Amino acid sequence: GALAIAAIGLVQATAISRSIAAKSGQRLDYNQEFIGQGMASLACGFLSGYVTTGSFLRSAINYEAGARTSVAAALSGIFLFAIVFFFAPFAVYVPRAALAAVVIVAAYNMVNRAEMIRIWRSTRGDSAIMVTTLVATLFLPLQFAVLSGILMSLAYYLLKTSTPQVLTVLPDASFKHLTHQPEKPQCPQLAVIEIRGDLYFGAVNHVEERILENKLRHPEQRYLLLRMQNVQHLDISGVHMLESLTRAYREEGGDVYLTKVRPHVLERMQSTGFDAELGEDHFLEEDEAISYLFYHALDPAACIYECDTRAFRECQNLPRPDMTLPLPPESADMGGTFEYVAPRELYRELKEPHPPLVIDVREAREWQRGHIPQARWIPLSKLLTDPPDLPADTPIVLVCRTTRRSRRAAQALRQRGLDNIRILQGGMLGWADAHLLEAVEDFV
Repeated sequence: GALAIAAIGLVQATAISRSIAAKSGQRLDYNQEFIGQGMASLACGFLSGYVTTGSFLRSAINYEAGARTSVAAALSGIFLFAIVFFFAPFAVYVPRAALAAVVIVAAYNMVNRAEMIRIWRSTRGDSAIMVTTLVATLFLPLQFAVLSGILMSLAYYLLKTSTPQVLTVLPDASFKHLTHQPEKPQCPQLAVIEIRGDLYFGAVNHVEERILENKLRHPEQRYLLLRMQNVQHLDISGVHMLESLTRAYREEGGDVYLTKVRPHVLERMQSTGFDAELGEDHFLEEDEAISYLFYHALDPAACIYECDTRAFRECQNLPRPDMTLPLPPESADMGGTFEYVAPRELYRELKEPHPPLVIDVREAREWQRGHIPQARWIPLSKLLTDPPDLPADTPIVLVCRTTRRSRRAAQALRQRGLDNIRILQGGMLGWADAHLLEAVEDFV
């Protein structure tokens, strides 16, 4: 009962304030209104008074009479006190029908029918709350009607916040914005997912299920990029969910990256140690996230030979071979099983009397743009499907743009019994960073 009375008082005061504020164009501070109602009710408790609230009748009449400031409410109280004190004996002679008519007219003018129509045409949740409260008001005691509306609103809020949208996004036609495009195929290696809601205990199960469902539909996607600009709140349950996703992807040789993390959410990740577990280099800038993953995480061999999607801007400049090459899965620890040679060291070895055999496994267009002098061009597609005879007693150095295609080529050559294989550290990017010559002629 006490809860219902308090709720009715707050709802009544808020309703009349909002109704008048909508008509007058004033800004309503709900927090200040609640504080004022609470302080007034506490003061009445020490003076044997009732719970205080605003009056529909007096507020409506004041507004209709042209009142503009709180002085009108104070004068109204003073006059009411004087009337009750001096003219109370005469009040019994005022017809109740007249008082009822004043209340009905004032209440009728406060009903905003246009707003009711607007709510009805909005979301289903808002319409259901309005209808529930209206029906409860007609058939239930007022306190239960108010509580039913409050509970309905609370249930709808929990439903919306516990089931935030979890959408896969892809670049638009201009490659400037990421939008939800369910009709377009996703990148075979990278899932870009946007979370549109908070990660708190009530929502984490829904978010995790949606992400894992996408992972099951696209098992070849080993990398996940989460866009978190709409995540305003993160609790410990959300941290545990992110940790679980990270373990799930890393167990399959992939990884998880985050972008557009809000500062206060990042602070929560730092205070719980999640940022250290994920890695500071896994928090990416929005404008560079796709590019970073394309050049540092995704497998370019899969991009060239297996992918027809070409979802990102970076994919558009990839060579398009005439053949589709099925590639064996790249093991997660394969990068640590080969010997690497630094660009300067390879440059020195190439000038010796017995230089190593340098094999460039890039595509033709990449080769024509510039390569290491004395290198032999054997694209990865040919090396895997129709490998030439290579000398077993000559050291071999494999070269590509970075090192990932070289690792695949080294894996294939090892299966053919060639063991004296090294990979150029950093690939052609490392060669260029070392300011070494790129040419098509031999050394002179």
